[in-house]
Amino acid sequence: MSEKHLDPNTVSLDEMRALFRELPGPDLEAGTQAAARETQLTKPRGALGRLEELAAWLATWQGRHPPQMQHPRTAVFAGNHGVAALGVSAYPSEVTAQMVQNFIAGGAAVNQLCRAFDADLRVYEMALEQPTADFTQGPAMTGEECARAMAYGMMAVEPNLDVLCLGEMGIGNTTSAAALACALFGGEPEEWVGRGTGVAGAALETKTRVVREGVERHRGSGDPLDLLAALGGLELAAIAGAVLAARLARTPVVLDGFACTVAASVLWKIDPKALEHCIVGHRSVEPGHTRLLEAIGKEPLFDFGMRLGEGSGATLAIGVLKAAVECHGGMATFADAGVSGPA
Repeated sequence: MSEKHLDPNTVSLDEMRALFRELPGPDLEAGTQAAARETQLTKPRGALGRLEELAAWLATWQGRHPPQMQHPRTAVFAGNHGVAALGVSAYPSEVTAQMVQNFIAGGAAVNQLCRAFDADLRVYEMALEQPTADFTQGPAMTGEECARAMAYGMMAVEPNLDVLCLGEMGIGNTTSAAALACALFGGEPEEWVGRGTGVAGAALETKTRVVREGVERHRGSGDPLDLLAALGGLELAAIAGAVLAARLARTPVVLDGFACTVAASVLWKIDPKALEHCIVGHRSVEPGHTRLLEAIGKEPLFDFGMRLGEGSGATLAIGVLKAAVECHGGMATFADAGVSGPA
């Protein structure tokens, strides 16, 4: 873990920018050991496909061989958005706080998935009583508010985590995510806007209009962190901070769907190598997610038609990661099993 500690009460976006000069790379020695073991296991080379790649990825970012999956964690950040009042969602803003209570009570989908894969679940409320500002009228957050939220997200990265799965909850956040993605990567709002919680017809047209107005107002606001402040949300900023802190700590990260990936892509726009420690759990049905994944060069682990958020797709990926680790570490070698290797 990086020894860099940022005070959320005084932190600035400039301090966040400075952290990009400290990003560590992967542990190449651990990766070499993983690659060497793969050649000795009782299977044709490459026969387990992406499971082999995942085992090596975990080893290089955990900095050890063999990799482990004993302590996975899912962190869900919840925030409210000022643009929700403009009719961009099928649900009212109070659902954010209600769903947080559902997480705490153990009643949400992500609770069941964490239970299935023996993962910790942490839920972080981001000042739900103080939603961000309406970004069609001005910045959603000040620079200081954005930096504070990022620093708060960084605190979710603790020692000895084998993998950190990230997710979000926030009525209106697919509107914020679509606007941020459009400002960062270009294109038309229609290419980034999806149904979110289920809007259609006039409500979908309203959502698209809101995104267009926000992008037109803020597209020239500055660098990616300035755009995050202008168009993002507190929970999206916190996710960006968690991804950054995880890189400093060499902790592997699994990103969830559209909104979560947009938050992480802010870092990618600053440095395309900043997400090397991240994989994407699933492809959301939000149309902007496929476009975004192509832009940042990420191939999701699966496509199950999911669009729930709350870290559900990222948490489901824990099962795949555990399978990769068990196959890599538990399978016999040709020598151990007395099986003839390839000619």
